[in-house]
Amino acid sequence: MKRLLYTVFLVAVWTSVIAQQAELPIIDIHLHAQDAVWSKTMVCSPQPCTGPKTKITKISELLPMTVSEMRKNNVVLGVVTWDNLKKLKKWNEYAPDLFLTGIAVWDPNSSNLSEIKKELGESTLNVVGEIAAQYEGYAPDDPELDKYYNLAIEYDVPLLIHCGALAGRGESYNVTDGNPLLLEPVIKKYPNLRIWIENASYPFSQEIIALMSRYSNVYVDVSTITWLIPREEFHSYLEKLIIAGLGKRIMFGSDQMIWPEAIGLGIEAINTAEFLSEDQKRDILYNNAARFLRLSEEQIATHHDIVMNK
Repeated sequence: MKRLLYTVFLVAVWTSVIAQQAELPIIDIHLHAQDAVWSKTMVCSPQPCTGPKTKITKISELLPMTVSEMRKNNVVLGVVTWDNLKKLKKWNEYAPDLFLTGIAVWDPNSSNLSEIKKELGESTLNVVGEIAAQYEGYAPDDPELDKYYNLAIEYDVPLLIHCGALAGRGESYNVTDGNPLLLEPVIKKYPNLRIWIENASYPFSQEIIALMSRYSNVYVDVSTITWLIPREEFHSYLEKLIIAGLGKRIMFGSDQMIWPEAIGLGIEAINTAEFLSEDQKRDILYNNAARFLRLSEEQIATHHDIVMNK
């Protein structure tokens, strides 16, 4: 009888632990405030990109559907970027306290730097990037990008940059420009730069491991690779980073673009990685981003309260 009672007790405790883990906050460090539905299905070349079909029929649906997916999945904070400041302000107005915002850059010579500086100074912008100049043929060490690195240093904000070779297309896009080792001279020039690299520089696993092993200020997000490539391939890539001891600098991001459902798919991809401990999952889904974004203890406590009391 005692053994039975003890077993029941252990089951109850374990069930309680699982329930508590299910009600924990998540940070999505990579969202976009797109301004057009350019395709109903993710297209990339070459295959096998396996992105979902979007449920959006018009771009006005993106913001409410994204917020709905965030709340359903306990995402209490998101970093949303785009090249339209008015669009970013609309996202902040729709869901106060849910978003930090960043200015996206494709062509480094097309942005209004004075306006960006004003917004950074007023803290209505919180991030520099996504710097997606790779799509326009710029490598990360191109001098034309220095002005954005300087902005991140001047205002002491994080910077997001696109590296890797996922879904690249267009005549100006070069796979070689996605090699994260091209960031080494940038990091040496700006040693205080808080930088994170999207898609964990997929598929440059050895290069990103080398860079992160040398420079502790480099973080990555796993964004699109959680749902756009085969799950087995994502897990294999992530496990390499974990084995290399980099689990404290990997952050969750969905890169939802026009696929809000990618938020849930990305979280599922983390939670189904059998090689991850529960602590490692919590680091990727929340703790690492909270540290990287320098959230206060009060903010962290508020995030946990939001989830527990919803």
